[in-house]
Amino acid sequence: MSRPRPARRASRRVTAFVAVATAAVLALSGCATWFTGDYANGGAGAGAGAGAGGGTGGTSTSTPTAEDVPAELQPFYGQILEWESCSGSFQCATAKAPLDWSNPGGATVDLALIKKPTSGTKLGSLFVNPGGPGGSAYDFVEQSADYAAHPTLQSAYDLIGYDPRGTGHSDAVKCLTDEERDAYLYDLIPGERGSDEWLAAYTAAAKDFADKCAENTGPLLEFIDTDSTTRDLDMLRAVVGDPKLNYLGYSYGTFLGAEYAENFPSKVGRIVLDGAEDPSSSGFDISISQAAGFEQALKNYLTDCAGRSDCWFQGSADQALTGIQKLLAKVDQSPIRASDGRELGASNLLTAVFYPLYNQENWSYLDTLFQTVGDGQADFAFQLADAYNSRNADGTYADNLIESFNAISCADYPATTDPAVIAEQNEKIVEASPTVGPYWTYSDVSCSQWPYPSRRVPAPVTAAGSGPILVVGTTGDPATPYKWAEALAGQLENGHLVTFQGEGHTAYNSSTCVADAVDAYFLEGTVPATDPDCTN
Repeated sequence: MSRPRPARRASRRVTAFVAVATAAVLALSGCATWFTGDYANGGAGAGAGAGAGGGTGGTSTSTPTAEDVPAELQPFYGQILEWESCSGSFQCATAKAPLDWSNPGGATVDLALIKKPTSGTKLGSLFVNPGGPGGSAYDFVEQSADYAAHPTLQSAYDLIGYDPRGTGHSDAVKCLTDEERDAYLYDLIPGERGSDEWLAAYTAAAKDFADKCAENTGPLLEFIDTDSTTRDLDMLRAVVGDPKLNYLGYSYGTFLGAEYAENFPSKVGRIVLDGAEDPSSSGFDISISQAAGFEQALKNYLTDCAGRSDCWFQGSADQALTGIQKLLAKVDQSPIRASDGRELGASNLLTAVFYPLYNQENWSYLDTLFQTVGDGQADFAFQLADAYNSRNADGTYADNLIESFNAISCADYPATTDPAVIAEQNEKIVEASPTVGPYWTYSDVSCSQWPYPSRRVPAPVTAAGSGPILVVGTTGDPATPYKWAEALAGQLENGHLVTFQGEGHTAYNSSTCVADAVDAYFLEGTVPATDPDCTN
């Protein structure tokens, strides 16, 4: 998920499912189809409505593993979940975790879980995370179970989605009203980009956002870091009765899974990390890698378009890329007003561009986007940007992804505040990505205003002594570049790289070859002898 924020927030990661509204968002412009391979609020891509009917979930109670943990942690590791029927064939429960794991006798947080009980002989539980940070694993499982984990795995595992602290149905980060969120996401920053006026306005908006998060969220905001979430995950593993963790994480979910393996290597069961991140990367490393990744994905789209008879431009892909750079500069200077009054500048146009780049089958939406914006129309661009931002057609928001994404990102990555270093980083980003980079600069401004400084130091993970871990990387992934998967697999003492030679973000639902390797690993414990280097 790794969810980049080119102009207003820290650029980090984009969720595997790319939270989108319903198909009606695109139906407005005659493109009424699901974004293939992407999870969708209110529906599903692969396996729509999986499990949402056809029987009842029933009720049950968990049998904790009786972990040998310190006495002050026993109330949490020993708690019994009361699973209740919900959403047709699912079961739901709520667990409690310490707000501060270093002070387990203090306040607690509620964690929401949903389970689709196995349809066959049970091997254990399979936890999934769709990315973000901030994506709802609860909604992911409830609305797209067959995408989260294929039916072959559901026949052997209880499929479990839980919303990490700060997100979704769990005790969540709360910052803005819908109207305030609109202003934060879509209002244009006054002044020329990078000028004193622009930086002052950008910083003021970031501080206002941070202050409101602190005021409306309360003490939870200090403890929504990924390290705390790994401790929640280990507790939940024990509470559902599994001696070791079986886990399938996408995008940011790979970061969570890798950090879990580092903290609890002896508890690693079967773990797959698809769309892998590199835990040793700094915030700047992530920004420049993603900027270059989306630049390359855009080039790949333009090359593909140039080979089609119905392509919206004439000439070479390089000429079209130059044209897009000019278009971005034009709307940055002279924004286009949409029918609802919002003005389209370069930052939100880029958000609209990024959205279809997550899956090659959705590249056709870029044809419509560039045609309409080139004609001076902004409505379709805002439809794509709204889908990316979880904004509904009526101006409400489907989830708290914007708030939780920023909060977790700022908790995990220290902000750069030295003006000289920022200037040097800005130059490098623009050099690495001439199209995206100019609008991706100053990404640390948001976290520089955060009320709680990050305690994490980016570092490699080894998970010494763990069982085998599969690390999946896609060569054309714009959001989690392939080199991150190579790096993570190399860092892990028992990491095994699975490559997909293709386009788009994550591979389990895009490559039959990858799916076969992942399913064989979960079902039989089979670890590929060598990288299968998948092409289909």
